[in-house]
Amino acid sequence: MTGKPKAILLDMDGTILNHYNKVTIQTKEMIDELRKLGTYVFIATGRSYDEIAEVVPEGFMVDGYITSNGMAGYIDDEVIFEHSLSRALVEVVIEKARENKIYYELFPYRSSRLTLKQDKEYVINEIAEPKPDSVGINEWLSRKEAIEEKIEWTKQIVGTTFSKFYFFARSKEHINVWKNELEQLKKMMDFSTSTSSEHNVELMVANVNKATGIKQFLDKFNLDKDEVMAIGDSNNDIPMLQFVGHAVAMKNAPDTIKELANDVTQFTCDEDGVSHFLKSYFQLEKVE
Repeated sequence: MTGKPKAILLDMDGTILNHYNKVTIQTKEMIDELRKLGTYVFIATGRSYDEIAEVVPEGFMVDGYITSNGMAGYIDDEVIFEHSLSRALVEVVIEKARENKIYYELFPYRSSRLTLKQDKEYVINEIAEPKPDSVGINEWLSRKEAIEEKIEWTKQIVGTTFSKFYFFARSKEHINVWKNELEQLKKMMDFSTSTSSEHNVELMVANVNKATGIKQFLDKFNLDKDEVMAIGDSNNDIPMLQFVGHAVAMKNAPDTIKELANDVTQFTCDEDGVSHFLKSYFQLEKVE
């Protein structure tokens, strides 16, 4: 990349979100400042669009959102694109999840995430205290919140449009067995998967990821990928970091992610690493 980027893509969990699932005022103010200077700022997250408002400060604004690992894109409340899992795939995957007693959440568009009532007992058992040491506090808190407030426990799956599945296991062995099951299922049904921690895996439409979503946004805004910077921290950010002109890894990212990056932030997500990095990169003075 020559010169400053015309657009910045920001992951959420582990990047602009700290480990207690909040975006700080400092990060919001840095985004505001960059947008005033004419730089586009987009969110590119594994989270669904409906999850974002509750973790950002009041008045948080960006130029667009790529959500559910590239499954959907929004500018304000306008739908730019939405891919959907087929109903047939949803039903097969839930049956397989039950056989493996794997925690799952199904994300319909514009309604509460779903888990079948008949699976409630084993799903809740996956987040029984104590928290396993290897599970990140942000993921653990998100699952607790989902169980208590976010999941609609339903007798049957309703609806026809679904953005993704999220799967979780308290042990790495359990989630790895499930990942292997999904790889076997891919031989019969077409879909893609992505991970953001050692304890989860998400399922999306085949050949969809953050990079495919980003490309649709760049086409809309008449931007070239070489004019774009992206900041991320985990495996589901790999397509994005490999796609853009300037890739930045968080200090808290694993070495495998840092090896893909042109830069690494000096500070972690719990230390406002993104705002510090952008302040230095753009030589801004506003955010302390």
